Amino acid sequence: MADVDNILIGKGDNLVTLQPKYANRHGLIAGATGTGKTITLQVLAEGFSRIGVPVFMADVKGDLSGISQQGTAHPKVEERVKEIGIEDFAFDDNTCVFWDLLGEKGHPIRATISDMGPTLLSQLLGLNDTQTGIMTVVFRFADDEGLLLLDLKDLTSTLKFIGDNAKQFKSEYGNISSASVGAIQRRLLELEESGADEFFGEPQLDLWDLMRVDSNGRGNINILAADKLMMNPKLYATFLLWLISELFEDLPEVGDQDKPRLVFFFDEAHLLFEDAPKALVEKVEMVVRLIRSKGVGVYFITQSPLDIPEDVLGQLGNRVQHALRAFTPKDKKAVRATAQTMRENPAFDSETVIMELGVGEALVSTLEADGIPSIVERTTVRPPVSRIGPATEAERNKVVKGSPFAGRYDKEIDRESAHEKLKSRIQKIDAPKLNQFPTAAQVAANKATQQQTSQPPATTAPKSRGRQRQTVTEALTKSVVRSIGSSVGRQIGRGILGGIMGTRRR
Repeated sequence: MADVDNILIGKGDNLVTLQPKYANRHGLIAGATGTGKTITLQVLAEGFSRIGVPVFMADVKGDLSGISQQGTAHPKVEERVKEIGIEDFAFDDNTCVFWDLLGEKGHPIRATISDMGPTLLSQLLGLNDTQTGIMTVVFRFADDEGLLLLDLKDLTSTLKFIGDNAKQFKSEYGNISSASVGAIQRRLLELEESGADEFFGEPQLDLWDLMRVDSNGRGNINILAADKLMMNPKLYATFLLWLISELFEDLPEVGDQDKPRLVFFFDEAHLLFEDAPKALVEKVEMVVRLIRSKGVGVYFITQSPLDIPEDVLGQLGNRVQHALRAFTPKDKKAVRATAQTMRENPAFDSETVIMELGVGEALVSTLEADGIPSIVERTTVRPPVSRIGPATEAERNKVVKGSPFAGRYDKEIDRESAHEKLKSRIQKIDAPKLNQFPTAAQVAANKATQQQTSQPPATTAPKSRGRQRQTVTEALTKSVVRSIGSSVGRQIGRGILGGIMGTRRR
């Protein structure tokens, strides 16, 4: 069990622990599929919770929900407890809060477009400098006009309005290219198709609700249902980056404390960086580097350390490395690079041991006094006190209904914002144009009136229905034209006609 000072990870030659004082220096849990990364994550989450540190983690495979339920006896668990020598081990549950961007397996999580901001949105959409400038204009225009940008339809409506009226805005906001507006619209459509319309809106998540402790002083373990979310990696990355960016901007500086304020575990971390624009990777690197002083620890969970950009990897002081398999030259390179990032243990060769580790074993190096990495130890990871595996649907629903946030975020709010106000403005602009066109009733009435006024009075003599008599001039003209058969004759004819009609060219 974790004492008031350290979190027990397992046992090597000695007990291997993580000092909470240095837990905000971030960390990495890596290893091939099936080597025990999920159990390690569960153990660390329980350890942080028991010392009063709230935790947020994404449940990618759906098997972390069991952390909300009390564990049960099992021969392998008993064997592992005895091997490590944990005297006060007792099965227990944890105070958990379930969240879900789709609102199916937990409380919905939403954020507004305004809070996302033009810079982060542009980075997530991979916009170039010109397109980013137009995105900034959209937000500036909304601020100037008092328009709320809450959801995607607000953003798309405002962008379309500016694009349709680009000439009017040129003097104030600069040139707005229709091609760039179209490119942004296509990117927003892709984002919407990924399910982002479920994420953007109100009520927005209050970040302090992720930093609560229960009545016993244990930190809440916040679990994001991400099994379906993983089908939309862009939305997953959007949410995670928004979350840590908001924390970075909102939390005050606290420096190094006895324990973190909050710890994040980002499973399938490679999705944050896979095909990500350079600007986005730089944003993640900056946040990871600076959020430490806000008392927040960030732990990435992935298969290979090479999935993490080098500049980000260099910020991760606490390492738990499960087994890696080296079947290809790239795999061997990953093993070698991983071994070189740990402080060498003279008792064994880390590069060799990484490929020999069994399930539930790991090479562990954590920060010790003065933030110096410990010598890497081959560690048998301790078992969690909660259930290994998923909770049932009934168990999950019970936790959701008993949550202190039940009913607070469940119902979406759609108040008047940019979309509605711009729609009303466009209707007022188009109304005079529409009034120029008469209705069907007006057309019928006008037609009847015209028929009545066009009928001649009864006293007027009827017009002749026979052929009208030609004038002398018309008769002479036609006779002359018929008599002309040569070019000379046609020229003479044109001269005569010009003299008679008064249109002769000079």
